[in-house]
Amino acid sequence: MKKFLLVFICTVFCVITINAQEEQTTTNDNTVKGQFETLIRKSTNYRQGGKRYEVVRLLELEAFQRNILDTIRVANTNIGELQATISENETNLNSLNTRLDDTSKKLIELTAEKDSMSFFGVMVSKGTYKLIVWCIIFGLLIFLVLFIYKFKNSNTLTQQAKLALSDVEGEFEDHRRRALEREQKISRKLQDEINKNKKST
Repeated sequence: MKKFLLVFICTVFCVITINAQEEQTTTNDNTVKGQFETLIRKSTNYRQGGKRYEVVRLLELEAFQRNILDTIRVANTNIGELQATISENETNLNSLNTRLDDTSKKLIELTAEKDSMSFFGVMVSKGTYKLIVWCIIFGLLIFLVLFIYKFKNSNTLTQQAKLALSDVEGEFEDHRRRALEREQKISRKLQDEINKNKKST
């Protein structure tokens, strides 16, 4: 009876201490890393067989899982938006390539004509005409280079988002596996304690 009373008093003391620690450790870090660190900080631990084990409350673990799934959902939304932007950029690039090809064909046809040519209803010399056409082509090329740069930048962002998503999924899978192992160990220990209590009574 004295043993049972001593165990009961120790259990009550541990619960009060843990609750006091949880109330003192409030954090506003909503990043995945911050939430993970908070989860580890709020966990309790014990040693058995020379090994240290962490015990995590199921409610906190489920909240952490919901936050991870929300983060993945946001990342998937961002990836979808980036893919739509890439598709739009590819369409624009094809349109620009078509326009550039048309301009090049017109340039070849016009250079075969006489020195004096009609340009928007105005007769200009061949040299002036070439200068105007090359300015147009140069402007289109600058626009094409800027467009390709933006396209590559968008593609880089998409790759980074995919890598970030892959990292988050890997972290979540590792965490889920470790949590499952901890839960199984705790269940086994609880069953052992129940068996010991049955034998002692």
